[in-house]
Amino acid sequence: MPEVQANGIDIYYEVQGEGEPLVLIPYLAADQACYAFQVAEYAKHFTCFTVDLRGAGLSGKPAGDYSTELLAADIAAFMQAAGVERAHVAGLSLGAAVGTLLAARHPARVKSLSLHSAWDATDPFLRAIVEGWRIMAEGLGSVTEMVIKGIFPFCFTPELYAARPEYIDSLADFVRSRPMPPVDAFMRQSSAVLGHDARAALASIQAPTLITFGEHDIVTSTRFAAPLNEGIAGSELIVFADCAHAPIYEITEEFNQRTLEFLQRHAG
Repeated sequence: MPEVQANGIDIYYEVQGEGEPLVLIPYLAADQACYAFQVAEYAKHFTCFTVDLRGAGLSGKPAGDYSTELLAADIAAFMQAAGVERAHVAGLSLGAAVGTLLAARHPARVKSLSLHSAWDATDPFLRAIVEGWRIMAEGLGSVTEMVIKGIFPFCFTPELYAARPEYIDSLADFVRSRPMPPVDAFMRQSSAVLGHDARAALASIQAPTLITFGEHDIVTSTRFAAPLNEGIAGSELIVFADCAHAPIYEITEEFNQRTLEFLQRHAG
């Protein structure tokens, strides 16, 4: 169970597969196992480094102000400490926000960038959603139950809830089996979401970039597609049908195939 000291905290990570390094950055409140369905495929072609962000999983959860800039600095320091000079970088939601700033601030470290369910800067609607999650977490006294009751309905379509209730239940069981953060750590990490603004950094991104959205996502909807696609020179855009904020779980096979095609195109 590897751990490194980086940027003043312990950072937990796992490594699977063979090939060029691929760093996968989790979303809000999640630990590195959130990409289990992707790593199963990606690891056939890449050495996958899945990392627990500050404030989640088994990484450090110190007091203080969290920002996406700080989380990006953590990942850069993690790569240095783990001996990963340059890697493909991918993330969903908060992981994409962190990846955006990592690629802008440390262009030499990022060979390709995959941004899923991303956004350039937090707008009033996204703020309202995240503030609702924060109220639920405090009210329930449980980040785990807040994720299942509060975040899941934004991640999946009504059709998935209706057609595959047992699958939703299995994902809830998965969340309950993971090391979830205490409420205070969630409040710090979610404040990084509230404060995210990468608009001035987009032009600094040099890596080949893939941007993807779920057609039915309202959290980070396609309202963010043009600012990201136009702001990152030469970026590619995919809008997945039949999914919401979490295509990694709802359309796993198509998501893996399309994103792996991009990664392999920029390997070597």
